[in-house]
Amino acid sequence: MDSILKVEDVSFSYQNKYQTVHAVKKADCSFEQGKAYAIVGKSGSGKTTLLSLLAGLELPWGGRILYKGQSTKDINRDAYRRDNAAVIYQNYNLFPLLTVMENVLYSMNLKKIRGKEAHERAEKELLAVGITADQFKRFPPQLSGGEQQRVAIARALAAGNEVILADEPTGNLDEGNSGQVVNILLKLAHEEGRCVIIITHDREIAARMDKIYTMQDGVLEEEETDEH
Repeated sequence: MDSILKVEDVSFSYQNKYQTVHAVKKADCSFEQGKAYAIVGKSGSGKTTLLSLLAGLELPWGGRILYKGQSTKDINRDAYRRDNAAVIYQNYNLFPLLTVMENVLYSMNLKKIRGKEAHERAEKELLAVGITADQFKRFPPQLSGGEQQRVAIARALAAGNEVILADEPTGNLDEGNSGQVVNILLKLAHEEGRCVIIITHDREIAARMDKIYTMQDGVLEEEETDEH
């Protein structure tokens, strides 16, 4: 299968108060639809910077990132995140003054999907991740952390994005909720054909993925794993 995302000789640096930090150093990797990937590494290893590059939030200083053969330097990156690559954050990034349903509808409104179709799709995706109908009108602060993360996933799914980029999606969750969120993300890859990429420091979560990349001091390497 052709890769939906490719990282080719990518480097990225940034300047802090004291020095230039070489966050990503000549990284090469590729990602396919229907598979789940983990990028693991200690804090400061460069893994979140790589996720920002994959999401088009930053552009490489060297090399290129290709989405379906097109460089992120040559595409509308706002449209890319809206239509193709959804980012799920550790802190959920839900709108606290919008209801659960309104949070999910928001992502579709950006794509001009409205009315009955939008509501039906939002309801389908919320139920699929374990949010019940009686929770649709609640506000995010009224939900548990695990429930808020599931709403964030439903929002990404309802928009129809093929690439799901999850930055420490279980970082604020207990073990039970973590397991449920990982199950949902694996199902998206294996049953719905999405490309799922998880940034995590949790080795147990990484071990459940199809492929693991490790980052250390900006250097990316593929780990040898048993094929699932």
